[in-house]
Amino acid sequence: MNRPSSDPRRGLLVSVDGPGGAGKTTIVRHLAQLLLAEGRQVHVTAEPSSGPIGKLAVELTPTVTGHALACLYAADRYHHVETEIKPRIQAGHIVISDRFLASGLVVQRFDGVDPVFLWQLNEEVERPDLAVILDADPDVIAERLEARGPHNRFQRQQGSSLLETRFYRQAHEMLDEAGFHTLAVDCSNRPPERSAAIIRDELNALIEPVDAAN
Repeated sequence: MNRPSSDPRRGLLVSVDGPGGAGKTTIVRHLAQLLLAEGRQVHVTAEPSSGPIGKLAVELTPTVTGHALACLYAADRYHHVETEIKPRIQAGHIVISDRFLASGLVVQRFDGVDPVFLWQLNEEVERPDLAVILDADPDVIAERLEARGPHNRFQRQQGSSLLETRFYRQAHEMLDEAGFHTLAVDCSNRPPERSAAIIRDELNALIEPVDAAN
């Protein structure tokens, strides 16, 4: 998605994805605070969404697997874009999504779903203006997950941190090859507020030329 210079009200979509334990939610919170402090209009959302399909996906994740769950997550993503994300962007907000397309290319790989199928399932979804992929040392992530406890069945699998980190790096490569504007942020030893500042700076680099043109 490109921001047309003729519409200064149009906002942006930034997605923040990465393995469990990388600190996505904390970084998203810091990023929103930084942008709000600059006077930006900000809307924070997450996937699975709080809509009816997202709620169903959360309810069924423990028992439904593979292609069926991948399709359900993708359906939630398309509905999320149409009902929440696009209206906010059109109203001039910077929309920050805690998980988005990259997660759609990763999570069902734990169930053995082919990444090509996952790409085809999600290829028509709205492109983020900035797709952030958080990265971290798998051992650091494993320690964080052990300390906090797993949030879903995927994180209970043996070696999940190593696999998930690898899957997200591969998803990053896929997005790059498809021409997405991506940003990798290593969160192994960096405080979450510093990671958020790096993302904020990248976003401002996207926003400022458009603002200057208007």
